[in-house]
Amino acid sequence: MALVAEAAERVRNQLQLRFTDLFSSLPEPILDPISPTSPWRRLLKVLGYAVVRLVGNVFRLIQNPEQLRGAVWLYVVSQNNYEALQFIREARPDSVLVAGQSKEIGRYNAVVNRLSLRRKLLYYWQFPLVLAALLRTEGRRAWRFFDLIFNAVGYYEVYGRALRHYRPRAIIFANDHNDDSRALLLAARACGVPTAYVQHASVSTNFPPLSFDLSLLEGQDALDKYRQCGPVLGRVELVGMPKADAFLAQKNQHPTVQRVGMACNVLDATDAIAAAVDHLLGTFPDLNFTFRAHPSDRRDFTFLRRKHPQLRFSDARRQNVFEFLREQDALIAADTSTHLEATLLNVVSIYYRFGAHAIADDYYGYVAHGLVDRAHSLPELTALLRQYQQHKPADQYRRAAYYNATLGTPDEGHSQRRALRLLGEWLG
Repeated sequence: MALVAEAAERVRNQLQLRFTDLFSSLPEPILDPISPTSPWRRLLKVLGYAVVRLVGNVFRLIQNPEQLRGAVWLYVVSQNNYEALQFIREARPDSVLVAGQSKEIGRYNAVVNRLSLRRKLLYYWQFPLVLAALLRTEGRRAWRFFDLIFNAVGYYEVYGRALRHYRPRAIIFANDHNDDSRALLLAARACGVPTAYVQHASVSTNFPPLSFDLSLLEGQDALDKYRQCGPVLGRVELVGMPKADAFLAQKNQHPTVQRVGMACNVLDATDAIAAAVDHLLGTFPDLNFTFRAHPSDRRDFTFLRRKHPQLRFSDARRQNVFEFLREQDALIAADTSTHLEATLLNVVSIYYRFGAHAIADDYYGYVAHGLVDRAHSLPELTALLRQYQQHKPADQYRRAAYYNATLGTPDEGHSQRRALRLLGEWLG
């Protein structure tokens, strides 16, 4: 029973974010692709995962382009993660980018090294026992997300085996809350492998407690939020935003707003997005608008293109967020870390919610801390845009100092150099 309790606690740790009030209260259209509302569809998803992933992995050979044994692993779970840690790979010949077998890494799928998950199938005898244990501790949420529990089982064991086989020098993460990232972190701790974390996007007070040997955070905001998540373990350094280095010297100097970007994510309602686009393009025929959906958003927005041929589009799966922002003078968005990235480039940013869902309101605290202005309605949004159309502040970027520790210091634009020095000292 002790083994089952340990396994259940590990899975609960891996799925910490999934068991929060925030995640459970997501609207069904958002939650359904992650974990279907219908228990029968969840069961079908489990069966599909078992056949396609678990059994499929058994017959899929892994031929890594690089040597993993004794290397510094840069563990990634997404395209954004890859881009956040790529500077370390370029600077350290002893580092390799690593992901789980079959993990979707966008345009980097073919070049990232893979950790075999073939043996994950061997640990699924634990699933009914772990589910029963979590039903006692998490209640209805364990049943609601039994498909996510099923997915999480076995990661810890196969990653522990990989660590004992390859014996990496250290592991550097850019994600601290995905189930596979958490499993690798727990396995590394058990195997005595040092771990570090490089923040790659704004964080939330719903994240797991910070528990790496070394954490390189962007600024005071992140540290303050992690302190609300629980005890902060290990050494913490504030290094600014490494991925922004190449762009901070290219701050927007336009004295007025002429180009406006609109960024949406999966929480934003389609009808509210359409209404905002209709209103803005009709009200400001002299401004150039560009629409950008989140890379994980699978909705078809071609109807906007048909209705508004003058509307430009940015493909988030192909165009870097900073490249997109470099082409804008202002940004309109709801809950996204793009607000921070825009402000760093001296692009004025306006918080406007596309829809009235009750899930997240100023989720990252950008409005509360004065990083961005807020418009509660389309008339308020119109008024703010008209104001910035007349005059855009030259020092808008200074609002981001709380979020980026190097802003206004000699290290501004040199966060990668600072991070590499700290990592080098830590690795010894």
